[in-house]
Amino acid sequence: MTTERYIRIIAGFFVLLSLALGAPGSPLFVSANWLWFTAFVGANMLQSGFTRFCLPESILRRLGVPPGGCAR
Repeated sequence: MTTERYIRIIAGFFVLLSLALGAPGSPLFVSANWLWFTAFVGANMLQSGFTRFCLPESILRRLGVPPGGCAR
């Protein structure tokens, strides 16, 4: 897998987890304050789209994960 796919998986996981912990109707509900984490993930995705800076991507590259590229 590439860094691009890992980033999408990580972001999706954090969004779903924070929604499950922050939505009052969820069986995993803890506090509505978890919805701030959802907003944080979305804001980071937005800024990385403009600046091309993504900390998790840098970490994955240092771990040896190949960067994303054209479909194979």
